[in-house]
Amino acid sequence: MQVAHTVSQEGSRPATTPEQGVLPTPKLSGVKHSMQANILFQNDEHMVLTFTDLVTGEGIQSNQIVVIQEGHSAIFDPGGDLTYMPLSMAITKYVKIKDIDYVIASHQDPDIISSLDKWLMYSNAKIVVSKLWERFVPHLVPGYMKEKAEGRMVAIPDQGMYIPMGHSVIKAIPAHFLHSVGNFHFYDPVSKILFSGDVGASMVDEHPERPVRNFDRHIPKMQGFHERYMVSNKVCRLWAKMIRNMDIEMIVPQHGRPIQGKEMINKFLDWFETLECGIDKLTQHHYRVPQYNRNQINEKKDEPLSLLSPM
Repeated sequence: MQVAHTVSQEGSRPATTPEQGVLPTPKLSGVKHSMQANILFQNDEHMVLTFTDLVTGEGIQSNQIVVIQEGHSAIFDPGGDLTYMPLSMAITKYVKIKDIDYVIASHQDPDIISSLDKWLMYSNAKIVVSKLWERFVPHLVPGYMKEKAEGRMVAIPDQGMYIPMGHSVIKAIPAHFLHSVGNFHFYDPVSKILFSGDVGASMVDEHPERPVRNFDRHIPKMQGFHERYMVSNKVCRLWAKMIRNMDIEMIVPQHGRPIQGKEMINKFLDWFETLECGIDKLTQHHYRVPQYNRNQINEKKDEPLSLLSPM
């Protein structure tokens, strides 16, 4: 298995260094698109790519994932208008837009699938999404494009499904309430890579393509996000138990750094299955009518990923 090296669009391979300390919130203003592809796996028939630096400005950093199998291809969580143009340009080195088989969404968030109208317009791809969102995501498409979506929506049932991919498949794995009520992760059995959506997400300001090297140092970059976005510890435990029974070499979240190798994956699962999060941390303090403050709209906003602590 060939994994975790990085190539630019020109094919160069920069040297990597151990994980460095980073700030808790990404500061991405002014960053230019490099459209650099990170090759996570490659053999004669199969390739897995990520793009990690396509978001600029105030948008949260996100990873777009591409799997190519003998002329067939799928894009996972392609994002919205911030990423469509650089992603569509970067991917053409590997596959023509019109030839993409699937655009696959882990859930319905704007950073996942709000570029739906453009993929419907410029590709012939089928759109794969939870059955809960099958009738919601068309709201992202203008009325005059209604015909473009007809016959192209594939609804994943709650229990998941196998998605044909050349001589292989992509396995849609249930991940409901982590965080979306209709949520899936996607497992590629050839590369043994799990695309985990928001589970494992981390807030880093540099080198999101580099695998986690020091898990204890990495926890603060994940903790606030998971405590706020994951629904409860019960769901975390159910998911972790399922994942422990799978043969996974790498977990690639939608934000931040991948988690590579059995040892590091087990450390993550040990942490995740004991995490108090979401409704575990709520009290009546979080459900009170706010007090009037005429200047509140002009005041500095709280950190959006702040912990659910008593107010």
